[in-house]
Amino acid sequence: MTKNILIIGGSYFAGRSLVEHLVVQKDVTLFTFNRGNIPLNISRVTQLHGDRTDSQSIKDNIPTMDWDVLIDFCGYAPDDIKKVIQSVPGNIKQYIFISSASVYDHSSILPLDETTRTIETPQPELGEYAEYGLNKIKAEQLLEKECLNRSISWTILRPSIVYGKFNYAPRENYFFDLLEKAEPVILPENNLALFNFIFVDDLAKIIIKCIENPSARNQVFNTVSHEYFSYDTYVAMLEKVINKKIKTVAMSVDKIVQGRIPLPFPIDQHQVYSGAKLNKAIGFEFISLFEGMKRTYEFHQFLMESKRGQ
Repeated sequence: MTKNILIIGGSYFAGRSLVEHLVVQKDVTLFTFNRGNIPLNISRVTQLHGDRTDSQSIKDNIPTMDWDVLIDFCGYAPDDIKKVIQSVPGNIKQYIFISSASVYDHSSILPLDETTRTIETPQPELGEYAEYGLNKIKAEQLLEKECLNRSISWTILRPSIVYGKFNYAPRENYFFDLLEKAEPVILPENNLALFNFIFVDDLAKIIIKCIENPSARNQVFNTVSHEYFSYDTYVAMLEKVINKKIKTVAMSVDKIVQGRIPLPFPIDQHQVYSGAKLNKAIGFEFISLFEGMKRTYEFHQFLMESKRGQ
């Protein structure tokens, strides 16, 4: 039986990856709803344009249907969730919300799992992102409440550091750009911080496995691979990917902060999460960071060659 799937977002990064994975399946009717800034130009995808923060725009631009699943990539605050769930025409059977592992408070018990305490106040040390994690957890809480009131099943995914093609965040691309310019990579001297990742294609596959899956019903899952990396081991892995030695410069955390060097991962505390609950519920074999980064770098090179050829 054909499933009606509505994706809020779907043109950037993780949402686009999901669209590319879903569109090859014969049993789905696929819709995306976003501002239309980036045309997908993918057959079998109906692109709906509007503003998710405007209830009337949602009502006017999304058709009335029985939605087997709504997948939300761009809910950043409780009101975002409220307007969508109250305004989407038709019935929603399952709501999959892409949240963030940023919802967790600091803890000495590692890795952080779904029972770890979540933050309750803004994090001023994060600057402009001080309220990001707090708003995400509030959005989760409102989603659970609204879904309960409407008999909608829900699934919340909390990805860690997502990487892969179409990534607009300066993470792996930060390193790729330095390599393109033949500039050294700054590394923290202490090199104590550990972190783990998820490949964007793995995230897409996990979302698909959660669709209409009883084991994912009304559950929260960390979405992260089991491999841990430090800056040193990450750069060593990149050297294998590009088959080239990378010049590095060690620097104290204080100097990195003072110099506002935009290192993309934590520099003085661990950021590691457990994906055990997800593996137990749905079973999933993650791609290695080496293989995922190899594919990502190849795509990056393809884009660079395309730009040079223009």
